Parts: sequence; C-alpha cells; structure tokens
Amino acid sequence: MEVILLERIEKLGQMGDVVNVKTGFARNYLLPQNKALRKTKQNLSRFESERAQLEADNLTRKNEAENIAGKLENMNVTIIRAAGETGQLYGSVTSRDIAEGVTKAGISINKNQVILNRALKVLGLEPIRISLHPEVSVEVTANIARNKEEAEQQLSQGYAVSAVPVEEDRQPEKASTPSSDNTDDPIKANLVASEDEGKED
Repeated sequence: MEVILLERIEKLGQMGDVVNVKTGFARNYLLPQNKALRKTKQNLSRFESERAQLEADNLTRKNEAENIAGKLENMNVTIIRAAGETGQLYGSVTSRDIAEGVTKAGISINKNQVILNRALKVLGLEPIRISLHPEVSVEVTANIARNKEEAEQQLSQGYAVSAVPVEEDRQPEKASTPSSDNTDDPIKANLVASEDEGKED
C-alpha cells in the first residue's frame, strides 16, 4: 500500500514522502496513529494544503520532546528483580518495566517509546534508548539489581555486582617438568651412557 507520511518515520522516510508499506503495517499502525494517509489524489491535495500547519505542529512537538530529553538525560532507572547466584534474573525486564520506572521518576512515557530489541535477563547496567519524537531520542540507564544496596553499588562502580566470589587464594597449578634422568629420549640416553663410560675410565 502506498501512503503519504505525515511525520518522519525511522527507517521509512520524512514528512511528505510517499512510501510503499505492507498493508497490515499501514492499517494497524500508520493510519490509526495518524502518521500517514493512504495515497490518493484527494489526500495528496489535502496534505499540500495542510503541510505548513503540519510542519508547525511537528516543530512544537519536537521542541517539547527536546525539553523532556534534557530532563531524562543521564537518568538512572532502578529496577529491583530476584536473581540467582550467577546474576541470571528469575524472569526478565521488558519495555513496560522501563517505561514504568521512568514514569515513577516523574517523566511520563509509554512502553512504545522504549527501544528495546531484547528482554533483559541479567543483573547490571544497561543503556536504553527512549524515543520521544521521530527526531528526538535520549539514552537512560536501567540499573537492574536484587536490592537497593546492590543498585547503589553497581552505580558507583559502573558495572554489575559480581554474584560469584573470586577465588583469590587459589594458586595456579605448576606444570610438571620432565625428570633429568629421563632416558626415554634416545639422544639423552646416549649422552647418559657416554658420561657413565667416562666415569668408569
């Protein structure tokens, strides 16, 4: 289906671009979210007549997003989860969890604004991108820990709390050295025999 974009869509195009997309994507996302119009002569004329207002509205939203981005920049979102000794979570942290954490911190966002390509399943610090506008995004840090004390420790040291203690007292095993009287080597055996004969003389 060909549509006219009403705003910039990442990896798709800019406002005013006519692009070809899958019908399901258009009907389930672009059209109901007012991010695009189906390409028709009537809609092309409508877009051109409303373009100036659309660009002005977009600029307003962009400025608002940049203001929010300034508040979110360098934000650490603490998420408490149960985990095993190896740091593996009992479950996972999703985009919904990140959105709830940011909202609790005072900035309201929804899970669709959280760019998370995979569920988070281990303790530690994870950079997360938040999309506030098609042209504005910001990075926050998800601090996933088992309790507040661990979260503070991770934040101060800059990496995940080690769940497995390091065995400092363990000494490396010494490689065994061949015995000096080893006569399995024919060359060494001959040398030993020659030395013995010399001693007998």
